[in-house]
Amino acid sequence: MSLQYLPESECKYDILSLGEVMLRLDPGAGRIHTTRHFDVWEGGGEYNVARGLRRCFGMRAAVVTAFADNPVGRLVEDFIMQGGVDTSLIKWVPYDGIGRTVRNGLNFTERGFGIRGAVGCSDRGNTAVSQLKAGDIDWDYIFGKLKVRHFHTGGIFAALSDTTPDVVIEALKAAKKYGTITSYDLNYRPSLWKSIGGQERAREVNREMAKYVDVMIGNEEDFTACLGFEVEGVDKNLSNIKVEGFKNMIGNVVKAYPFKVVATTLRSVKTATVNDWSAIAWQDGEFFESIKRPGLEIFDRVGGGDSFASGMIYGLQHYSDVPREMLEWHGHNDFYKAVTNATTAWLYGACGVNCSLLGIGERTGNVPLEAMVFEYAGLRGSFDGMDPTAITEIADYFQKEIGYKIPPMTPFVGRNFNVTRAGIHADGLLK
Repeated sequence: MSLQYLPESECKYDILSLGEVMLRLDPGAGRIHTTRHFDVWEGGGEYNVARGLRRCFGMRAAVVTAFADNPVGRLVEDFIMQGGVDTSLIKWVPYDGIGRTVRNGLNFTERGFGIRGAVGCSDRGNTAVSQLKAGDIDWDYIFGKLKVRHFHTGGIFAALSDTTPDVVIEALKAAKKYGTITSYDLNYRPSLWKSIGGQERAREVNREMAKYVDVMIGNEEDFTACLGFEVEGVDKNLSNIKVEGFKNMIGNVVKAYPFKVVATTLRSVKTATVNDWSAIAWQDGEFFESIKRPGLEIFDRVGGGDSFASGMIYGLQHYSDVPREMLEWHGHNDFYKAVTNATTAWLYGACGVNCSLLGIGERTGNVPLEAMVFEYAGLRGSFDGMDPTAITEIADYFQKEIGYKIPPMTPFVGRNFNVTRAGIHADGLLK
């Protein structure tokens, strides 16, 4: 079930996204209906993933989309080029001068702040990309000749019109034919599906596409709305997220579809600028949980799920072929970085780190086991059955039974741990 990527040397692109790219207009701290100026840039649910992989990780990225050939379309193209994403696969549609037959999409978006939520107002009807239909893109040329390691698309593009689902299915089938790994972000938006059949149509479309997807990505409600899988223990406001409920749901999902990886973000919204963020993923029958970030302060939450997909795809391409149980880390405290480096090894996928009690070891010592107990609890939010009071018992044993003299400045168990002597720093300077 592990992902088998095409060799990098044989492919022109590491990542290719199919989707809509709109001109985003941001009023900053103001409101859409009262502002006198906007900052502008490009954005789109599927495209953002490719741009993130290019800008953050330096991967070779391209996008398949369509624009009306006018100054607005060329402006969006210029933004895409600034992001380093290849624009050679964009389909350009002749412009009629007023937008009666074809247009480019605009997306007015407020970031929100505190209790004032983010607000979006899209103007995307009759766009060039929504008019794409099966046969418009030469997928055999893209996947067969140019070759692509990973293809990504999603539910926003699929919901643009009655014809875009056919484009997605055509692309997914071609990608699978040529050995490209595929991913799909469900990204359910009720406003997009409302005029073309609603949730019933969304489920019909997404259930068909799911047959050709290797990596399925969704948020808290997507799997329910798009595929019909219920998550137990979650209220309608998503204020009580229980990981076990999502694990049970994913277990049911992988029984129904041939996914090799399933990932979901767990996001509880406190305010527009403070969220609890984490994620879980399933691969090869095993679940993985991210670092939990309660009370995370957010500058702009729009596109947060897309950046998660970028990081996920990067990790799959670079690390998924090495089982984490085969990765362990060993180091010393030569530069006072033993704990920092050991924790970093965990964060980058190592299953274990080598430790010693009280950090006793050759040269400058090894990683203190007691330190990693607290690092583990800080990362996972739980001691998972470990009893930290045993650290005191261990220290007593070392001193009384072995005769080891614990340095007084040793954290947790040293004689001077948590000892404060008022004025000692000022006294030292005076001397």
